[in-house]
Amino acid sequence: MRQEAVPSLQKARGTTLSDTQKSLSIFADIKALLKGPVLVANVLPVFTAFWLALYFTGASFSDHLGLFFLTMIGSTLVMGGALVINNWYDVDIDTVMDRTKNRPTVTGNFSLKAVLTIGIILSILGFILLLFTTLEATIYAFVGWFTYVVLYTIWSKRRYAFNTIIGSVSGAVTPLIGWAVIESVAHTVPIVLFLILFIFQMPHTFAIAIRKYDEYKAANVAMLPVVRGIKVTKIQMVLYIACLLPFPFFLSSLGTVFIVIATLLNIGWLVVSMSGFFIKDDKKWAYVNFLYSVNYISLLFLLMVIVTLPL
Repeated sequence: MRQEAVPSLQKARGTTLSDTQKSLSIFADIKALLKGPVLVANVLPVFTAFWLALYFTGASFSDHLGLFFLTMIGSTLVMGGALVINNWYDVDIDTVMDRTKNRPTVTGNFSLKAVLTIGIILSILGFILLLFTTLEATIYAFVGWFTYVVLYTIWSKRRYAFNTIIGSVSGAVTPLIGWAVIESVAHTVPIVLFLILFIFQMPHTFAIAIRKYDEYKAANVAMLPVVRGIKVTKIQMVLYIACLLPFPFFLSSLGTVFIVIATLLNIGWLVVSMSGFFIKDDKKWAYVNFLYSVNYISLLFLLMVIVTLPL
């Protein structure tokens, strides 16, 4: 009896392991489809702006929990829908590029029809939830969605080097969504947050484009390094990062600690970007810039929340 039970147990374990692997594979596919890290990076500014709007209006977070969940879930669904539709449309490019070859649209784990359906459903559900907040917030979400899906993904990404500018607009509206749920964005803080995100995305994206230069060139995507060259891209990166230097002072209401740390972060990134003129390994330098940019924007927006926490 015991000898017969052992194979049965091994078979059960094999089935369990297989099920677990399938679950992990599905999770990995969903994460890739939604571009998990990108989605999280876009949701953070929504939360920060929502928090700051409460802070500057003297409102209580506990009194707005319902709005908070509607805002975060709704905006996440809209962004997720846009990213999924981007995957659906870019499947031919993703097939060529190493950085995207494991996406479920390329591997065939998800059919293109299913992906498009998921993207549309997520977007619609997100807009419906946001309509229960404010119309202004919903409009900003639509502007971001339309800019990313239509103006960036479908129209400009493959044709024009200024595609990064258009893509940056879609990412920069996220704090406007969070703020507009509480009050109109006719305030210095949300406008500055928009500008910071818009400018930040330019050198951030250029760093990715330099690092993946060969892939973008093979896929015929009109990224600036491919169209104008790496040297021109480096110059533009330095100029854009230099433009970030004044913004901490426009947020002086957040306190001296914020101004000092934000300024040091800006100077640090400027130094890293300028070192590109003296380093021969462009791809390694671009990767360092990419890592700095990701940590820069995360720390900056988390810092805004930290310095406004009630003592």
